[in-house]
Amino acid sequence: MGKCLSCCEKPVPPGSSHPTASHPLHTLPLHRPYTALPQDSKEAAKLQQQALVQQSPPGPTDSLLGSGGPTPAEKKMFTPYPKLPPIKRQTNGEGKRPSFTVGMGGGGGLGGGREVSEAKMVALFEQYKDEDEDAMLADGIERFCSDLGVQPDEFIVLLIAWKCEAATMCCFTRSEFLHGCHAMHVDSVKGLQARFPELKAEVRSRPQFKEMYRWTYKFGLDHESGQRTLPLEMAIGLWRLVFSQSQPPVLERWLSFLEKHMNIRGIPKDTWDMFLNFTEQVGDDLSSYDDTEAWPSLLDDFVEFENDRQNQNVKTD
Repeated sequence: MGKCLSCCEKPVPPGSSHPTASHPLHTLPLHRPYTALPQDSKEAAKLQQQALVQQSPPGPTDSLLGSGGPTPAEKKMFTPYPKLPPIKRQTNGEGKRPSFTVGMGGGGGLGGGREVSEAKMVALFEQYKDEDEDAMLADGIERFCSDLGVQPDEFIVLLIAWKCEAATMCCFTRSEFLHGCHAMHVDSVKGLQARFPELKAEVRSRPQFKEMYRWTYKFGLDHESGQRTLPLEMAIGLWRLVFSQSQPPVLERWLSFLEKHMNIRGIPKDTWDMFLNFTEQVGDDLSSYDDTEAWPSLLDDFVEFENDRQNQNVKTD
């Protein structure tokens, strides 16, 4: 049984070809040994024809069967894909109220990796809000600043009001305060204190400072009385405050000029806005000032006043 079954075949007459010599089925264990052709001519012709069919090139099925099973390549072809791991259902935290993890939008805004809670923002507002109004008024803001360790007239308080987009001084409405907390990504006094350096760094960018500067004009108006022009004393105070971190060389002479002309009824918005351009374009000695440009008349008066004052100080022989 250990020998090949072909050893049991009868000898083939000389000159006759063995029809199984090249056929792939001869290796199968159940292959029946080939016998000599019978003498009957009809049956011999029939068997010869079958032998010719068997000697034709093997097809795909023959190749598969003749190898005794799939080849390594064929096994690889039919190897099933590995099953994907089951998808885990996320059940923890479903239905939980989302936290706010984004910081200020826009360029140079504040970021924030710590999650903040709107419930804590509301509780912080309730701590300082007025008993009769849904807003933080003068007394509440004073207590709020005290807890922050700052004075109400400090530059950082102006930045906080700017982030809240407060409409008027000495008042934070609920919506304004919550808007500012989201913008600064804070929900506590300590969290806000930690943002002070970033708030100050943000307005060192010219576009951000310009935005804050223009907002300050509206912030100083008394909207309840319908005020549309900033009173002179208020304007002087706000100019000192808004430039407290970086003072232009011409600022003190400009404010001195205004204080000597208290008859000026007020500062229009175009004068407020153009003064920022004035500080950037005109040198300390005002030599680059061009009175043919469309400067507000009050700036023309200031430059003329300064030139007269400097000429009077020139000593002649």
